[in-house]
Amino acid sequence: MPDWKRELAAIVGERAVLDRPEDLLLYEYDGGVDKGRPDVVVFPRSAQQVSAIVKLARRHGIPIVGRGAGTGLSGGAIPRQGGILVSFARMNRILEIDPLNERAVVEPGVVNLDISLAAAPYGYFFAPDPSSQRACTIGGNVAENAGGPHTLAYGVTANHVLGLEVVLPDGGIVQTGAFWPDSPGYDLTGLITGSEGALCLVTKVIVRLMRKPEAVETFLAIYDTVDDCATTVSEITARAITPAAVEMLDGSMLQMVEEAVHAGYPLDAAGVLLIELEGVREAVATQAEQVRQACAQCRARQIRQARDEQERQLLWKGRKNAFGAIGRVSPFYYVHDGVVPRTKIAPTLRYIEDVSRRSGLAIGNIFHAGDGNMHPIILFDARRPGDIERAQKAGFDILEYCVEAGGSITGEHGIGMEKIHLMGRQFTEESLEMMRRIKEAFDPARLFNPGKLLPERRGCAELREPPVIPGSSIPA
Repeated sequence: MPDWKRELAAIVGERAVLDRPEDLLLYEYDGGVDKGRPDVVVFPRSAQQVSAIVKLARRHGIPIVGRGAGTGLSGGAIPRQGGILVSFARMNRILEIDPLNERAVVEPGVVNLDISLAAAPYGYFFAPDPSSQRACTIGGNVAENAGGPHTLAYGVTANHVLGLEVVLPDGGIVQTGAFWPDSPGYDLTGLITGSEGALCLVTKVIVRLMRKPEAVETFLAIYDTVDDCATTVSEITARAITPAAVEMLDGSMLQMVEEAVHAGYPLDAAGVLLIELEGVREAVATQAEQVRQACAQCRARQIRQARDEQERQLLWKGRKNAFGAIGRVSPFYYVHDGVVPRTKIAPTLRYIEDVSRRSGLAIGNIFHAGDGNMHPIILFDARRPGDIERAQKAGFDILEYCVEAGGSITGEHGIGMEKIHLMGRQFTEESLEMMRRIKEAFDPARLFNPGKLLPERRGCAELREPPVIPGSSIPA
């Protein structure tokens, strides 16, 4: 065993260090398709231990990557250059629930949903709700600036993080933000949230809690054409209504989800909208009537309203368990994450259909229609020659279209290693250089999550072509 591994064991204990190949296999992938095996996995229990691990890595020049639950979809937690993978699974305590000040203090390994469960007895909840909220952890949510179905009304993770405790690449432990909004000085909390572990490792998070709404109403609007379904989103917005959530599923996804979950979705529809309203009871009642009118005006063939909480939860069960349902149909699938303006949803769906025809691959759509966050799901079979390359090309084309439509290459999954080659499409070289200077100010040795988020300084053509890395099934 190398000396540096013995040093790690001295910091956290021998039982908190994994280096056997059969153990490392479990940590070479996340929820996406890329792979990269660490040299060692370590499980700290405190910020002080994380600091000691970082100082060790710095002394020996070893790359270091943070990992939450491994549910990410862009390769953010994949150790691209080996090194030390820091798992926060054992830093999973809820340190404080403070309903009077509407905040909670948690460690990074706390599961997203557990914050809401802990706050529920006081009448509060944690708003960001990724589809993986039963498994994903708050540290990973902060790293990727995760969103979820209710982003439309409540915003993404960055809107609900008040402060952080982080370990810097030199091993220093610092605090950012405060227990209240708008703390003085530079907004380091905002800078770190969404930085994908490339600037520091988060060891504590102060989150904002929201009071549970007085009333909630959930609708399922059913359509015979995808265009009518998509047009409804803009019609609702035009009526000055901001629902808590507007989710869309197309016909192929409806069939996959319904056969697996039995949520009551129609099997013969071209698409549906799952619409949720929250707020004061009288306002929700008024908005509900406006939503019905908007759906009817856009030719919804049926508008169902959940009769009770059980039916509401069943509708959401279908949405939240959709990715698992795909496994019944395809052995492999590739989930993408682009954003377009609401008014461009219909043409984007038509373009995705065209990509599906050209690639010969089925593509389903289930996404956050309210904020234009598209999630095309490309079905392929890695055992069939050429399928991986076709899936890669299809995803690349769709994200390029999103940028051309005035959108973005990611809404919540992050850049990681999956989309790094597209950063040159999204940003000018001057903007990328500014981001590199921020990275170098934090991490001049480039040991924190190397090979992620920012492309190296290369020619324009190289920035915009998807490089393939050894051992990976999809471009870096």
